[in-house]
Amino acid sequence: MSRTARLSLRLEPDLKEWLEGEARRSDRSAGYIAAHAIAAAKARSDARRSQIVQAMAEADKGVFVSEERMTEWFLSLGTDNELPEPEADILPNQRA
Repeated sequence: MSRTARLSLRLEPDLKEWLEGEARRSDRSAGYIAAHAIAAAKARSDARRSQIVQAMAEADKGVFVSEERMTEWFLSLGTDNELPEPEADILPNQRA
């Protein structure tokens, strides 16, 4: 059996009314609806945090596409001479 903890919170009247209505429509308790909404928000937050950590690790590798190549590619989109996606041209330990 999973253990749960009680939580008390204050809601604006219109939000409380919506929550109670949603609970009635779904034949669930307001606490159930709120708990699932919080769990969904946590999952989104955890996923976003994980993506940021992964992006930072990727950036720390020092491999990038230069602004010039990105701009050239972007400006070619939708034209008759569309360029392929640019590949990294800034590499670690590269000297200017």
